Amino acid sequence: MSLTKLNPSAGTPAVQTALMRDAKDDPVYKTIFVTPSSPVIGAEISGIDLSEPLSKQDFQEVHEALMQHQVIFFRDQALNLEQHKSFGRMFGELHVHPAAPSPEGHPEILMIHADEKSKRVAGNGWHTDVSCDAEPPMGSILHLHTTPASGGDTMFSSMYAAYETLSESMQNFLEGLTAEHGSEHVYRGRYGHTQNLRDGDYPCNIHPIIRTHPVTGRKGLYVNSGFTRRIIELSETESSSLLAHLFEHIRTPEFQVRFKWEDNSVAFWDNRCVQHHAVWDYYPSVRSGHRVTIKGDRPFLAGSEKLKS
Repeated sequence: MSLTKLNPSAGTPAVQTALMRDAKDDPVYKTIFVTPSSPVIGAEISGIDLSEPLSKQDFQEVHEALMQHQVIFFRDQALNLEQHKSFGRMFGELHVHPAAPSPEGHPEILMIHADEKSKRVAGNGWHTDVSCDAEPPMGSILHLHTTPASGGDTMFSSMYAAYETLSESMQNFLEGLTAEHGSEHVYRGRYGHTQNLRDGDYPCNIHPIIRTHPVTGRKGLYVNSGFTRRIIELSETESSSLLAHLFEHIRTPEFQVRFKWEDNSVAFWDNRCVQHHAVWDYYPSVRSGHRVTIKGDRPFLAGSEKLKS
């Protein structure tokens, strides 16, 4: 799959993208049903029960759907915490959040909850999960058991599309740059003091601005307004201006899909090529569930050595 370049003669001011896909290149699914949500990103998966152990074929097809569509959605999945963790562990070792509290006995579980007492909510801004870690998470699996009657959608944006629609000159320029991803500004006010931290301090690491996906080999933009603080190789003014441009570019509607939650829905997104934004438009209604996150590896750019700490 590849995205077409922008058409500079197009009559609309918005970015125009189109996914160039040959049907014969699509995976053949034998045990699940895959319905694309948009031409660029997202698909809804049916014909599978995530509370039960997946067969080898089921796992391979779910993984293939994730690699192809970047974020996948499931409906009517009643999961307890152990079933949720078991599904996540099929894709790798589970990640422990550096600052967030967890249910007793379940350090791998991140609680997602908002109600009439909430003064802030998790994910209310474009980001990829915990990019401040030296080895940021590969993917996240969110199960919501209680959702508002309306509102509370999550938007997902393809970082493949964000990269591939940049001019070749900008792509070449960005491939030589790295950025600092910090967390203290995010976690201190939300979760408390350092005695509660996983590592005793707030993680902060440097990653390439253009990341190569270790499975698909596709390049994507890897900066986000949640954690990315500065571009190492540029002056403060240059860094601020370029990051502001990239953050705005990431919000391009044509790169996105919007998921409307229902009770017992699941979203599974690939943090290596996707950003998301949980829309807080449902106050004072309740939106509640749990997330497991799968460990990943250190981001790198194809053709270059992996960055050292």
